[in-house]
Amino acid sequence: MPEITEKELPPNLKPLWLKALSAVQTSNLPYAVSLLQAVLKDAPNFLEGRKILRNCEIQINSGNKKATIFGIQTGGASVSKLSGPAKKDPEGTLVLLEKELEKDPLNEQANELLFEICVRLEMFETAAFALETIRKHKPEAVKTLHKLAEYYITREQPAIAAEVYNDILKHAPTDSIAVKGAKDCSARASMQKAKWDENADMRSLMKNSAEFEELEKASRTGLTREQLEDRRDRTIEKYNADPNHLATVKELANLYEQLEDWSNSHTFYSWAHTLSNGDVALATKASAMKDRATEAELKALEAAATADPSNTELQERLAAAKSERLALQVEEAKTRVDQNPTDPQLRFELGQALYNLGDHSAAIPHLQQATRNPHIRTKVLLLLGRTFKAKGMFDLSIKQLSDALADLHAMDNTKKEVLYEKGLIHNEINDKAAALDCFKQIYEVDYGYRDVAQRVESSYGG
Repeated sequence: MPEITEKELPPNLKPLWLKALSAVQTSNLPYAVSLLQAVLKDAPNFLEGRKILRNCEIQINSGNKKATIFGIQTGGASVSKLSGPAKKDPEGTLVLLEKELEKDPLNEQANELLFEICVRLEMFETAAFALETIRKHKPEAVKTLHKLAEYYITREQPAIAAEVYNDILKHAPTDSIAVKGAKDCSARASMQKAKWDENADMRSLMKNSAEFEELEKASRTGLTREQLEDRRDRTIEKYNADPNHLATVKELANLYEQLEDWSNSHTFYSWAHTLSNGDVALATKASAMKDRATEAELKALEAAATADPSNTELQERLAAAKSERLALQVEEAKTRVDQNPTDPQLRFELGQALYNLGDHSAAIPHLQQATRNPHIRTKVLLLLGRTFKAKGMFDLSIKQLSDALADLHAMDNTKKEVLYEKGLIHNEINDKAAALDCFKQIYEVDYGYRDVAQRVESSYGG
């Protein structure tokens, strides 16, 4: 889940964001905090919003001395209770953790937990920000600073790691680990700056440094297919020299992904997962690539079947491939749930797979468990409503969709979809007035949404 910028905020969140900025400018900080919490609930990877939120909280809490017992910070009991849920449902726990940070934004335990969650969610800049908050405001917390320095080392940022170690030495001048770390990281930073690593070989092949900079820029902004293929070929040579080098395997998997060679990408992400001793993020990537490979094969088969509709054998192969894919998705989802049965996201994915397969009764208990995750609750309730509808249980379906609407305030695409689905069900049970009310709510803000205009206008007899 890479971080997003203000420009990338979902349209339904931008009004809240602008209100929050206005509240900050007028020094209405408590109101700004409540608005920013709402924005981050739906956009947890919006780093700028989290930074402003933390700044507001620090200003509000400035001067409030937190109670300590024998020099140990109190108030960490609530944070400790979030450690377990953070492993099972990291995204959902973020909302609860922010509530704790609102009370004490400089709580070391809370910021370290935020760091761990963000690393798990691959929100790497936010992870650094969590520990940088402590570094800036409580530089004497050397344990947290050590963790920050180690993190920068793993992120190949030795220069910043050296700065953190030097900060530690200001408060703990005899800290031998910090002394060695500062020295080693400074040396590594010098080597990195001079390109004494493997990039030095690449530079020597360039006609001039401008060409090298151009290639570096291309790697950041997106390479051409020819450049990607060239890089893939060179990475394959590195892989052949050492098939067990994790960084090379990950790079090769990523290059195949960019080239949309899903099958090979799946193969190398799977191998990277094995080499990493079970990195969950790599397992997820491998699964996604396998899905895309299957989807590409299915699309090719669909295109062939569409082009030759009279070919019975082709139509049967397409039907069998679709059925096989749905069954495979269910099996893979079941495996993930067996490995982590308390993860609501995995329960939702299994419920969705079962729904797509047509096994609605089996889908229901998994979807019900998935409603525990506040971040995905709305889409879970929408699917649960559709599942009850498929079973002809219209009253229960309407109840799920009504619960989903209660959580939705802005008239975004999600709310329109829920209202439309609810309107269709009311129509099906001949409750025309309730159906029309749903369609009118959409019509008032989006004339062109599906067929709501025709449905609403025809009700006036015009």
